[in-house]
Amino acid sequence: MDIRLLIDFGSTYTKILAVDLDRGVLLGRAQALTTVDSDITIGLKSAYSTLLDECGFQDRHIKGRYASSSAAGGLRIAAIGLVPALTLEAARRAALGAGAKVVCAYGFEIDEKIVSEVEAASCDMILLTGGTDGGDKDVILHNARMLADSRLTCPILVAGNRVVATQVRDILEARGKTVSVTQNVLPRLDAVEVEPAQALIRDIFIARIIEAKGLAGAQDFVGGEIVPTPKATLQAAALLADGTEDEPGIGSLVIVEVGGATTNIHSVCSGAPSDPLTVVKGLPEPRVKRTVEGDLGIRYNAPTIYDLTGEGPCRTRLRAIHPSLQEESIDLGAHVRTLSANVGYVPAGTLEYDVDIMLAESATGVAMQRHAGTLREEYSVVGAFKVQYGKNLLDVENLIGTGGIFKYGYRPERVLAAARFSLGTPWSLMPRDPRTYVDSEYFLYGIGLLADHFPTQALRIAKKYLRPQRSDG
Repeated sequence: MDIRLLIDFGSTYTKILAVDLDRGVLLGRAQALTTVDSDITIGLKSAYSTLLDECGFQDRHIKGRYASSSAAGGLRIAAIGLVPALTLEAARRAALGAGAKVVCAYGFEIDEKIVSEVEAASCDMILLTGGTDGGDKDVILHNARMLADSRLTCPILVAGNRVVATQVRDILEARGKTVSVTQNVLPRLDAVEVEPAQALIRDIFIARIIEAKGLAGAQDFVGGEIVPTPKATLQAAALLADGTEDEPGIGSLVIVEVGGATTNIHSVCSGAPSDPLTVVKGLPEPRVKRTVEGDLGIRYNAPTIYDLTGEGPCRTRLRAIHPSLQEESIDLGAHVRTLSANVGYVPAGTLEYDVDIMLAESATGVAMQRHAGTLREEYSVVGAFKVQYGKNLLDVENLIGTGGIFKYGYRPERVLAAARFSLGTPWSLMPRDPRTYVDSEYFLYGIGLLADHFPTQALRIAKKYLRPQRSDG
């Protein structure tokens, strides 16, 4: 046997999967509460002990350990750019693709009020951009001076107009700020180059999570790099879609990841218009894309989902899931407030499980509309024409659900149906007729961890354990 451990230090649970690469099978899994408030290795050791007991192998049989983490709450970034639709959007893409969470974003010149908001946001890093190379210089220099005079102590990553990058660094370092400079995320209006910024963001992420209590000891246990959990899932998405030289992928895909704190969407496809006559506006879309919706977690943000959807639509959706709703009593508004106040709440009975499904459906629908592009009809002197903004997902071949609602819930096809194209929102370019799957073992993060080391074996395991679903809702 060639046993490998795949560990994820989550904000709530520390999860461990054991796989046998020789046979391409999952041997077992275990989890324990993440003990980040005391010593993170306590939860790790508890889960590890359970795994050894249940699987029957010993420590000496394990040939490798790999880990991801969001246990320090993820990397909180403030993105500051020039034009919101251009440099600021490029900055957001750099942050999200690196596994960070953008907690605030500002365009144009910032002022004292915005600086106060950034200070209050308790960010782990500032991503300062602005101007194409050789373009506008004034805004990024102004914003650097404002940040230099602030009380901020977190690192500042400069990824803007290269002509003034050194001057920006000098302004910030003169006031004692910790500064790194990398390539411009938007060197030209038709080019988005986020990879250098992402590499630095990941380095800062690793430095930060190692500061979490006991995580240095956990890194010793792993014996290698601990990567951001969102990065691992994005790597799994790319591997599944594209395959390897020895194993074909499954084709273009979207992964819907519903969690208690966020709902994340990952897509791997060209995103080009289906009609060559369609005009595309906005920044070029990345083939591998991730978005994070921090207001759509089905525990922390249950009231937000409820308010966004509306009480009437929520009840209508719940009644479709739970036909006997009229014969049972639930104060839906009070219940969703309870969920946000007690994020570890476990549903008591079928009705409460169905409320979770309703919240997940609603969150998925909103998150997908935010991730997918739109198609609109516009007019000129020569008549009407179609304009695409964002990424076209209409022809995506596969739709995959991952997260607790898919592993521990039921009727996952209802949640996935909310991620598909709908005549109710015909302008939203969501997947039209994809094959649907569920990550029933909650293992996609592990596939991403294996992707760099054993891509073919990882892909074969993923294809073996993804569970096909009916797509008729």
